[in-house]
Amino acid sequence: MLYEEFVGRSSEPVRNLVEREAVRLFADAIADPSPLYRDEVAARRSRYGRILAPPTFPRTFDYGRVEGLKLPPAGLIHGEFRISYRRPLLVGDELFCRLSLKDSYDKRGRRGLLGFLLFERTGEDAEGNPVFTTNDTVVVTEAVRAGIGG
Repeated sequence: MLYEEFVGRSSEPVRNLVEREAVRLFADAIADPSPLYRDEVAARRSRYGRILAPPTFPRTFDYGRVEGLKLPPAGLIHGEFRISYRRPLLVGDELFCRLSLKDSYDKRGRRGLLGFLLFERTGEDAEGNPVFTTNDTVVVTEAVRAGIGG
């Protein structure tokens, strides 16, 4: 299996801040006009009480690196992405984020042996309470795999 020696390993936590301008720019980039991502007054009147970050905003965070794990710079295929929240992500939140390789397995496809890497990214508040978890599947084709000696 590809990178099996890294399964179960995690990065050190990395501090990330949910900043107002970053949320506004992200909302603009995804063309989401919701005032909850921009307007202080609308956000204060909402059930959240302050500006909310769009659901996929955690894609912008730094999660650190699993020591020694080096993925190829090109040729990886994005397989799947899921995110779940314990609570909304709000401007002003300070989060500690980490990356873990949860699993690795191989599957033979029509075009050869494919490697599947299942990554988990987490964000916790300063007290250690989970805020969100993402699960990402990355597919490594046989051609890319040959280039990394896998």
